[in-house]
Amino acid sequence: MADIVLNVEVRERTGTGGARATRAEGKVPGVLYGGAKDPVAIAVKSNEFRKALYTGKLLGHLVTLKYGEETQPVIAKAVDMHPVTDEPWHFDLYRVDEHQQIKIAVPVHFKNHEASPGLKKGGTLNLVLHELELNCPADHIPEELVYDLTGLEIGDTIRAGNFVLPEGVTVAGGKTLVVATVAGSSASASAEAAENAEG
Repeated sequence: MADIVLNVEVRERTGTGGARATRAEGKVPGVLYGGAKDPVAIAVKSNEFRKALYTGKLLGHLVTLKYGEETQPVIAKAVDMHPVTDEPWHFDLYRVDEHQQIKIAVPVHFKNHEASPGLKKGGTLNLVLHELELNCPADHIPEELVYDLTGLEIGDTIRAGNFVLPEGVTVAGGKTLVVATVAGSSASASAEAAENAEG
């Protein structure tokens, strides 16, 4: 089960005035959605919410919502930050069953740039997608998807189907989605052309 527990209270007042009053009390306002139940206006103490947020395990992860003695698994789908103070301003949580199949975006990262001949020749890694939408069980959401660039040449394309996914996890948009390409710069292309002309 989740490592993070959010102690929430139900907000009586909703709307802009209610959210402002909640923030004045040192809490972050939010809304709990999903399941067969109606949305519920909730709040979490600011310091507790910040602590959970800065672990990096709040957004897109299964967390435990605690209200009095009741607990339930939820997923944090969105956190809005204040544009000036960068403090958490509002959040959305979704009720889920622990083993329920959900659709969620997971970040993609790349390793071994130095082992790619295409990048060594001056090529660039052009990212088309920074994250992939996955179908996966709520209690098995991958932290990230990592692709090894070893051996990639200029002109190579990395598709969603090239990522190794955990068991039971599939890409929502299909395996042919282009995630990144190794593109040649015009300088490296002309150097290569000159080499070929000499050869």
